[in-house]
Amino acid sequence: MASSLTKDSVSPGTPGSEKTFFGHPRGLATLFMTEMWERFSYYGMRALLPLYLVAPGGLHLDAATATAIYSVYVSLVYLLAMPGGWFGDRVWGPRKTVAVAGAVIMLGHLTLALPASGTFYAGLGLVAIGSGLLKANISTMVGHLYDGPDDPRRDGGFTVFYMGINLGAFAAPLIIGTIGENVDWHLGFALAALGMALGLAQFLLGSRHLDAHSSVAPKPLSADERASTLRKAAIWAGIAVVFYAIVGFSGHYTLNWILVPLTLLGVIIPVMVLTRIKRDKELDRAEQSKMSAYIWFFVAAAIFWMIYDQGGSTLSIFAESSADNSVLGWEFPVSWYQSVNPVLIMALAPVFAWFWLALNRRGKEPSTIVKFASGLVLVGASFFLFLAPLSIAEGGHKAAAMWLVAIYFTQTVGELLLSPVGLSVTTKMAPAKYASQMMGVWFLAVTAGDATTGLLSIAGVDLNKTGIVALEAGLAVVAGVAVWMYRNRVKELMGDVR
Repeated sequence: MASSLTKDSVSPGTPGSEKTFFGHPRGLATLFMTEMWERFSYYGMRALLPLYLVAPGGLHLDAATATAIYSVYVSLVYLLAMPGGWFGDRVWGPRKTVAVAGAVIMLGHLTLALPASGTFYAGLGLVAIGSGLLKANISTMVGHLYDGPDDPRRDGGFTVFYMGINLGAFAAPLIIGTIGENVDWHLGFALAALGMALGLAQFLLGSRHLDAHSSVAPKPLSADERASTLRKAAIWAGIAVVFYAIVGFSGHYTLNWILVPLTLLGVIIPVMVLTRIKRDKELDRAEQSKMSAYIWFFVAAAIFWMIYDQGGSTLSIFAESSADNSVLGWEFPVSWYQSVNPVLIMALAPVFAWFWLALNRRGKEPSTIVKFASGLVLVGASFFLFLAPLSIAEGGHKAAAMWLVAIYFTQTVGELLLSPVGLSVTTKMAPAKYASQMMGVWFLAVTAGDATTGLLSIAGVDLNKTGIVALEAGLAVVAGVAVWMYRNRVKELMGDVR
């Protein structure tokens, strides 16, 4: 039981308390390497995914279908982070959940590596399930390494951990993308499986350095709850099997029978979760007010991620067909564009941290709302910038690679303004009753944004046309301006949160 484990039960001499990794507990090295290799596998596969879907040597789908599949896949990864966190809290504990997740992800990549279209979607599903299980729980284990929220090393530990994410994300397109595009698509997916295998091995070998709390489910299911959960899961699984068997045997099955329900779930579930929390009668007036303010941030974030995540789909497909992917006559694989964001994050994040600190000392640091609004305006500006290479391509010419780099740069600056602030405000404004669930709620903003992109693609909207790009850009800028205009009202709803 969770109550039987306290910090005092871990003696000072245990491996988990040694400071051997940049002044942090040795377990941070284990989690750093695990996350780095997991992100290497995830972002490497993601860089290849839209290109493989449209390639003549791949599945050779049209751009709209490829974008829909990509968007549904990304939305599922973030949607499944909530049940993934639930598994860690109620069933297996974070450590076992991450170990199982790593194995599922590796199996998913191996399935993608099989040269058969029938197994491809099963592989995508396995990677999405594994990523959802891993995402929430590995961050929880980083927190376990420190002596509560007030441990002065805690923020630095998470900073080091997130560097692992960006190192993996930076290297993946350069290695997996090059092999996948230039040698063999399925060999690229196999390399992603190798990356996850290295991460899983690192985790299993180094798990002795993790805190004992990581092996414990904080709120384990009772026997009655476990039976009820299994019964409900079996009923829903049975309904799905029967439904799709009828559709399949009747000869009516198409890919949209999977894509449409998943995209609708990606929009409906976030709305349902927010509505359930907002209507909870147990929340006091201050918590209700903060949730009203949080909805502003949530909707704004969904719009932001709707545009931002098209950097891996819409922009990538455009680059493959309509950009001159070369610098000074040297041609590079299209997937390399996906390394621009992580390298910019690593370069700019310390600059932003220093800049906010310098402004704070002078009492001039922008408020959370102003940062959020600025991030939205910038992601809108990135798509206004996208109109230039689109116009060049429509004129029958190849757009220069630096246009795309400029778009990714603008989006990254917007991300640095919005994403860290969103994570922070989520923890600050979470009602006490939902404290452990609110990070999953924040991830649902990504789900909603990507699901919206998926719905547009399924409806046949060409996201590489100037009209729709201008419309999305305008929506983001208008949303950013609206958040700024109503900043005083939102501040009032936020109460004591700043």
